[in-house]
Amino acid sequence: MGSIMRIKSLICLCLLVSVMDVLADSLRYFTQSIDAPKVKFEYGNNTPAGCYVQADDAKLYYEVYGKGGEPILILHGGGVGCALEMGAFIDRLAVSNKVIVMSSRGHGRSGIGTKPVTQAQKAADVKAVLDDAKVDSATLIGFSDGGYSAYDFAAAYPDRVKKMVAIGAGELVPGLRKVVIRLDAMEQFDPAYFEQQRGLMPEPERWQEFLDDFSRFYNECVYSKVLYAKITCPVLLVVGEKDGNAPLSTVLAAYQQLPNAQLAVIAGAPHPCFVTDFAVVWGQVSKFLGNGYNE
Repeated sequence: MGSIMRIKSLICLCLLVSVMDVLADSLRYFTQSIDAPKVKFEYGNNTPAGCYVQADDAKLYYEVYGKGGEPILILHGGGVGCALEMGAFIDRLAVSNKVIVMSSRGHGRSGIGTKPVTQAQKAADVKAVLDDAKVDSATLIGFSDGGYSAYDFAAAYPDRVKKMVAIGAGELVPGLRKVVIRLDAMEQFDPAYFEQQRGLMPEPERWQEFLDDFSRFYNECVYSKVLYAKITCPVLLVVGEKDGNAPLSTVLAAYQQLPNAQLAVIAGAPHPCFVTDFAVVWGQVSKFLGNGYNE
């Protein structure tokens, strides 16, 4: 009996090692679960679909999917975010639309550059990608930092944004929260993810340097009524009820300040609400986008 138990334990251990090997080899997003739905491509590392554009001091990487329809720009989360986390959206939208998937400055294959992060820079980076992709106007879908980049671009270039979906991105003013991102602390949660990202980054040795400046930016920036008043396109705000990064109260404030906004609160969901409750989030997003966008 003891021998049988030892054999079963050994088999389980081998299976666990095999699963971990697969997870380490396959591109993953931060803290991706074993049972996460599969997507069509390794978004952010699918170089046959990839392009580079020089945006001032940094070379940015983006990918293009779909052959026609309404153009949509996908903007992932920041700090520990990546394009792959938006894969479920991309899979569905690329069926009927031209989808541009941008790796934000300092993330994945995009460079860091030499200048500090600013709101004007974030808007200019989006403009550089859309210009290079020959897109005059687009719908923007952004999560967290990607949502704030969408706000910056829509405020600076209102005629170039048809609609916007901002997920987990509310009002921000200095003192509301303290952002500190340390690689040594975050890496403990998902070592395989950080190893993969270092392999993609042009300058992985500067990652902490970038995150220090990224944190500085989010401790000083202002996303409030002055900026939101400049955004004229229809905006869908999506927030998880239990979002600890963009608390519900801050998203409600943004909803009240934006001239043309709708609000979807995902019951019981955390910051990446589309990861935990994609079907619910997609139902709201597809309804908001309407005809011409859906598969």
